[in-house]
Amino acid sequence: METVVSGIRPTGNLHLGNYFGALRNFISMQNEHNCYFFIADYHSLTTHPTPQDLHGNVRQILVEYLAAGLDPEKSTLYIQSDVPEVSELYLFLNMNAYIGELERCTSFKDKIRQQPNNVNAGLLTYPTLMAADILIHRATKVPVGKDQEQHLEMTRTFGNRFNRLYNVDYFPEPQAFNFGQELVKIPGLNGSGKMGKSEGEGNAIFLADEPGDIRKKVMKAVTDAGPTEPNQAKPEAIQNIFQLMKVVSTPETFEYFDEKYNTCQIRYGDMKKQLAEDMILFTTPFRERIKAILSDEEYVSKVARMGKNKAQESAAKTIREVREIVGFKKF
Repeated sequence: METVVSGIRPTGNLHLGNYFGALRNFISMQNEHNCYFFIADYHSLTTHPTPQDLHGNVRQILVEYLAAGLDPEKSTLYIQSDVPEVSELYLFLNMNAYIGELERCTSFKDKIRQQPNNVNAGLLTYPTLMAADILIHRATKVPVGKDQEQHLEMTRTFGNRFNRLYNVDYFPEPQAFNFGQELVKIPGLNGSGKMGKSEGEGNAIFLADEPGDIRKKVMKAVTDAGPTEPNQAKPEAIQNIFQLMKVVSTPETFEYFDEKYNTCQIRYGDMKKQLAEDMILFTTPFRERIKAILSDEEYVSKVARMGKNKAQESAAKTIREVREIVGFKKF
């Protein structure tokens, strides 16, 4: 059984893009592997060092992942800051990470362009903190997107360097997790790009959105004047609307509006009304579970404690062994 680690940033609510992206695979993965899913509250401080409500954000994300299907009995779902061993391993790895290799990291270069007034040490050493998150459980697999592949390569570098420096074969080389199928890409409502909060609140349909909000967002989705000849190729904005319908509506509904488009009879107003109702139908179970879990403070606290205890058991063993390897011994 593989040990899998993946982080979740406590910024923003879950939307359809998150769900149809990695999250559905996480839910499947927890049945077959030893999974550690953590809410990366330390990581979030690299870009937002003074969050308005860090605790509230962490709680909301924890609740929404539970509502979406992560099972704390099958996987270890924990909060990063609840496991201080991560910070200690971060310190050890920083001792053997070089300034030059950290400065060359693509994400660091991108971030200093995006936030020139907040180029902090945490931003520079982000790859070593990510490596600590992975290596603390001696993970063998990590689900990563294209933007995180370099960080995973650096994790292997730090782990291998530790092994060489101390002449041990301790940390495994974590590899990218292959889901075995291409992730479904969910477009946004603004006519281009993928669904995400960074593109504006109206671009994404969140799992917790109320029906009225969903209808308003969908009716504002970008469309055009309609096709002028049969079987005309769909422009990107129109492809997006059809892609959204493909994932939340029935095949018959999708085929009906696809035929209307191909025969130049499409009425986008009707299509968006149908899409909104289908999105409401799809998100209703999530929305109801989110509300139910949010109202059960005792259960949320229990899940957080259970995740902390399970993660600490694994992390404490790693730190104990790393300390011994480095040479820290009790007198």
